[in-house]
Amino acid sequence: MKDIEHIFFDLDRTLWDFEKNSGDTLSELFQELKLAEAGIPDVNAFIHIYVKMNDLCWQLYRENKISKAELRTIRFEKALNHFKVQNQHLTHALAELYVERSPFKTALFPGTIETLQYLSLKYSLHIITNGFEEVQHIKLRESGMRTYFKHIITSERAGYKKPDKQIFQFALGSAGASSYNSLMIGDDWEVDVKGAMDAGMKAIHFHPENEQSKENSPFTIQSLSELRSLL
Repeated sequence: MKDIEHIFFDLDRTLWDFEKNSGDTLSELFQELKLAEAGIPDVNAFIHIYVKMNDLCWQLYRENKISKAELRTIRFEKALNHFKVQNQHLTHALAELYVERSPFKTALFPGTIETLQYLSLKYSLHIITNGFEEVQHIKLRESGMRTYFKHIITSERAGYKKPDKQIFQFALGSAGASSYNSLMIGDDWEVDVKGAMDAGMKAIHFHPENEQSKENSPFTIQSLSELRSLL
């Protein structure tokens, strides 16, 4: 890691605690939109199914099989359909309110700000994310992280989605970095780690579930604070 000058972070599930922020938003909407009266008896069951449908839809989006607009709606449609609820008004209300509200949630993984403060004194920090342009900038601003990053590279801006190596090449060019002096840190092995390594970058797999990584990553960390001993 001695040649590293630039560090690129994924955002969701790496710095910004997606599960916490998404869950809080969905819990609020469950009550406000009276989903129990619509036929969904348990908020935790709804959140569990939504996460599965959301991950499925994001996979389809990365593969260019559905559009951004379709992703935002279909994930809620599928979640409601799982509970045998077919209500277009409710589907669209969930889709719109979720996107409006969730980016303003500010839960981060433990040690995020302290780690960014430490690293920003030694490296140029950047973001590479498949998240939507307007949403990701709100998350960074509201959670107090924006000041630490020089470049925010979204898939919409780059025209390519991770793990396509072209988004990493775009990011390197935007930051004036080279693959040999750049490091990617992310939670998704296929999308973040392997994608970056295929582009010639070094990579660290952030795997916070206290399980041994199933993949053969050169470096795996369970806590962001571990970066201090590596970098």
